Amino acid sequence: MTALIFSIPVLTIVSFLLRPSSEVWQHLVDTVLVDYIFNSALLLVGVALGTLSMGVICAWLTSLCQFPGKSFFSWALLLPLAMPAYIIAYTYTGMFDFAGPIQTQIRDWTGWRYGDYYFPEIRSLGGAMAMLSLVLYPYVYLLARAAFIEQSVCVIEVSRTLGCNAWSSFYRVALPLARPAIVAGLSLALMETLADYGTVSYFGIGVFTTGIFRTWFGLGDSAAAAKLAGILLLFVFTLVVIERGSRRQARYHHTSNRYGQLPQYRLSGLRAGIALVACLLPLIFGFVLPAIQLGLWASDTYVDMVDESFFKITLNTVSLALLAAFLAVLVALILAYTKRVLASPAVIVSVRIVATGYAIPGTVIAIGVIIPFGWFDNWFDLLMLDYFNISTGLLLSGTLFTLIFAYLVRFLAVSIQSVESGLDKIKPSMDEAARSLGYRPMEVLFKVYLPLMKGSVLTAILIVFVDVMKELPATLILRPFNFNTLAVRAFELASDERLADSSSAALMIVVVGLLPVILLSKSISSSRVGS
Repeated sequence: MTALIFSIPVLTIVSFLLRPSSEVWQHLVDTVLVDYIFNSALLLVGVALGTLSMGVICAWLTSLCQFPGKSFFSWALLLPLAMPAYIIAYTYTGMFDFAGPIQTQIRDWTGWRYGDYYFPEIRSLGGAMAMLSLVLYPYVYLLARAAFIEQSVCVIEVSRTLGCNAWSSFYRVALPLARPAIVAGLSLALMETLADYGTVSYFGIGVFTTGIFRTWFGLGDSAAAAKLAGILLLFVFTLVVIERGSRRQARYHHTSNRYGQLPQYRLSGLRAGIALVACLLPLIFGFVLPAIQLGLWASDTYVDMVDESFFKITLNTVSLALLAAFLAVLVALILAYTKRVLASPAVIVSVRIVATGYAIPGTVIAIGVIIPFGWFDNWFDLLMLDYFNISTGLLLSGTLFTLIFAYLVRFLAVSIQSVESGLDKIKPSMDEAARSLGYRPMEVLFKVYLPLMKGSVLTAILIVFVDVMKELPATLILRPFNFNTLAVRAFELASDERLADSSSAALMIVVVGLLPVILLSKSISSSRVGS
């Protein structure tokens, strides 16, 4: 039943793919659909190259190499994860646009005017690739570094005795062993790329998420918007199939239980300098520069922007994120424990269905939620008018209930993964012992298991909290009237070209997101067996 409830958005979108085409849909097919497909595919390729190059290289250097600043970079390289893509897009646009400080300084130094020199256009498909790569590479770095850290020391030593140098050992041994984790991180980054709306919308790029908004709000055709969402859903499921298929053809296992201290390749001179630059560049461009620019803007505009309404919006955002995080973890605890206790095929499949929500973009979920909820509101209103002559209006649509339901569909997978990882570390005998003492299943979960896995539960709460803080498209579509969040406020101001005014809301999102990122990094650093 739970799987069915949380599958409503996907089933709604799929049902629209089978409906007859409308004039609006035919117009989209004739004019922009090919552009949406082509731009989305190019964006995926560019982000894949960017996130792989930065994430894998930095993960290897901070895991098995010794160079100045390694201990700092090991956790600092995760900081861009707290920077939403649309926020970094606003800051770089403000810095690199024609009226920004960089080009203005160039013209002051050289005396050039508009058209006298070439400067890369930040609001372009290439610019979107760069922005998304800078904030999404931590997904690849995160999982790749965890995989490198957990590898057995024996395979590294054997490769060295067979004549492999540091590079050969990395390419021929460590990289294949970490391949499943790297592919998983890449798939997460690409799913986030397909789900992005703020960056591509601000840059004026025609992809599926921007097309869905234009069709829904501009052309007023929910059926055509749902068809676009269905095609985007096919893109997402293709990524999921590729990710799982890439790991089906090969298996990499450790045959040793020896988990000593991993060898550290000491880098010096030019090699140490290259390693330092390789780790420094993603951090500078993915976090430091945008954070500095946001701080400068905020210091200039906080008198006008930080007022009573700002604190109200902040309270709205934090309250909504906390509520969604706690509900997501509560549902995840019940589902994961039910799967552990019953372990029937039906339960396992149901939990897996619920856990696919993170792969679905927020735009698709929002469309899939608002259509059935709106239908229910209209049906119930007509029913009450017919029998009681009472109009109930909108009971679900445009309420916080609908928005939180969409958040749960989107982010329940994150909490399920964290909770399951905590449950897997508890021996089944603990459950048997508690049941022999007269505890009922739910009492076992909350009185025995929950204290033992509080670290995993806290991690799940923090991650979902930050994800909800950053979520933009679902909030834009489903939020109640006169209800704003920091993400929506920053997007609205930036869309009006008030980049400096949007900095206070954007900076607040980043600051709140730093705590879980740092805690997550420390958790990974201590994840090696025997550490």
